[in-house]
Amino acid sequence: MMERQEYNAPGYDVFKKQVKKLTGLDLNSYKHQIHRRVHMLMDRWKITAYEEYFRTIRENDLKLREFLDYLTINVSEFFRNPPKWTELREIILPELIARRGRRQIKIWSAGCATGEEPYSLAILSLEERLSARQPVLASDIDAGALALAKKGHYLKRQLLNVPPDLLEKYFTPEEKETYRVRNEVKGQVAFQRLNLVEDVFDSGFDLILCRNVVIYFSSETKVLLYNKFLRALSPGGYLLVGSTEQIFDYKKIGFESAGAFLYRRPEG
Repeated sequence: MMERQEYNAPGYDVFKKQVKKLTGLDLNSYKHQIHRRVHMLMDRWKITAYEEYFRTIRENDLKLREFLDYLTINVSEFFRNPPKWTELREIILPELIARRGRRQIKIWSAGCATGEEPYSLAILSLEERLSARQPVLASDIDAGALALAKKGHYLKRQLLNVPPDLLEKYFTPEEKETYRVRNEVKGQVAFQRLNLVEDVFDSGFDLILCRNVVIYFSSETKVLLYNKFLRALSPGGYLLVGSTEQIFDYKKIGFESAGAFLYRRPEG
């Protein structure tokens, strides 16, 4: 394992710039842990030079996939943390429907990885009869993860939180303990490659989910991102973050607390 002082070596600076140009992932936006993961994988592959490291991920798609998965931890499941989905269905969505109507609600899964979260939102939208004219926006920086998401094939273990009636209604069983998301669900999602730190956001969202995405971001990057989310929300809109991503300065940013790990843009 490289010593910590190597993390700021000139060779590593060049490597970070190359990775950003290749993938859009800015390693400087993350805390120290992400740099440790970069070097742990480097050691695992028995690579000692940054030039060889970059050449490996540039020329080998499987290595690039492993690199991005290891850093961004693209592991998820449908209806992850079920109590929050119950809260969305029983409290948040009814309040938004009463205020905005079923045809106007705009939802975004920011950092959607391989699609489990936006497809969960799509199922929720179908169950609540929200309009397909406003498909769930699903964004991620990882083009490979988005490609997998669009295919919509998942292992049975990723569906453990899906109630049996919804599993039968919205999934088709396939070989080897896998399931395919039905086209009805796919039609409720619009996938887009997006860099949360650098790209401009759309606006007018009523609900944004950004869970287990910013855990490795630096404090400065988190503040930048939460300010962008605030501006992207409609007045009265909600931001749901992960269970390890509490926003301590939410009032300073402009949010009000709406529950555990749930924040609201004030109206007016």
